[in-house]
Amino acid sequence: MVRTALEREVSSVVKTGRCTGCAGCTHVSPRVTMRETSDGFLRPKVERAAAPSDKAEAARFRNMCPGLRVSAPAVEPGGQLHGLFGRYHSVWRAWSTDPVIRTAGSSGGVLTALVSWLIDSGHVSQASGVSASESSPKRSVPVRIMSRDEALASAGSRYAPVGALEGASLDSKSALVVKPCEAVAARSLTGRADEDGESSGPVLLSFFCAGTPSQNATESLVEEIGLDPDRLKSLRYRGDGWPGHFKAEDTDGHRSQLTYVESWGSHLGRDLQTRCKLCVDGTGESADIAVGDFWDTDDRGYPLFEEQEGISVAIARTRRGQELLMEAAEAGVVILESLEMDRLVPVQPLQVKRRQTLPGRLLGRSMAGFPTTKYPGYGILSNLFRGNLKLYKSALGTFRRSIGSRLRGGSPDR
Repeated sequence: MVRTALEREVSSVVKTGRCTGCAGCTHVSPRVTMRETSDGFLRPKVERAAAPSDKAEAARFRNMCPGLRVSAPAVEPGGQLHGLFGRYHSVWRAWSTDPVIRTAGSSGGVLTALVSWLIDSGHVSQASGVSASESSPKRSVPVRIMSRDEALASAGSRYAPVGALEGASLDSKSALVVKPCEAVAARSLTGRADEDGESSGPVLLSFFCAGTPSQNATESLVEEIGLDPDRLKSLRYRGDGWPGHFKAEDTDGHRSQLTYVESWGSHLGRDLQTRCKLCVDGTGESADIAVGDFWDTDDRGYPLFEEQEGISVAIARTRRGQELLMEAAEAGVVILESLEMDRLVPVQPLQVKRRQTLPGRLLGRSMAGFPTTKYPGYGILSNLFRGNLKLYKSALGTFRRSIGSRLRGGSPDR
């Protein structure tokens, strides 16, 4: 059977390693479902059936997919632009006033506190987030959040594939807690703004993202600490402190854990999908509010990962986000201390390095014959022409790895 237009478009993104696994395409057509590949990533599968709307769905997919294109968001009136961290209205050192939420969250509990407050205050009727699967805690699943308790149950990072947009409500009375690429897809699906300049879609809450590890990475890490991934009672990647530990418990009561540096730095962070390594936005520029870790630093300016009370950085990206963040602070939901955006440079070194070397990595990938995601408005070409030796070393390294993958006939996600 001849492949449909939508199937061809989706297949091209997946086969060339540009898919983020965001599940935005499940909103493009009911023929799309998300499935786990042998490499442990979520990828869309299009039902091979003729549909009268096929060409329209293919066009909508092209406009939506963050694997194809991510345009730099426009700076709103009254907003500012930072060369590394993008558009914003204000930047804050922040944490939840609720000690239970602050402890449970990945850093200061800001996202969990905001979700709970948005629902309790009536700003939204529901939120979409991610939590551990009740039947298989090693897996992460999308969840609907309707209360503080449900928000608290989904607190903490989940460093594994999950299509957070799958089944999510995209109306203006909903909130989404999503990765930066998912925020891009959600904005594309719902439209940028109405005639008055106000957002017509859900409240978009994002978090700083260093990439999506394979599901296989989680399972091998559980095995490494001496437990059976198929016999788990619970699994947390972070939280219960800052930065918190990777913790697992099996059905027999056996427990084991690793530090954040051991679990992410030495294992999970080394098994990322290709698109994450070529990402222009790890800090939620398309969200209304973006939240990340505000690490303490040593004398050299390098982040410290010692256990302490959680502190987040909260960025109001849009006017809508600014208003909501100020209202939440006035309601006593979060504590905010004003920051200069440049203060993020030393405490988020991975985000800075990735942004600075991205032109080289895109060049190396293109030289190896792979299509790359388009990033209009981010100054990729101008930065490439002004590049230093480090940037061109990055291009050469990416080229060699890409060619090696092609010669081995391996997955585009390797």
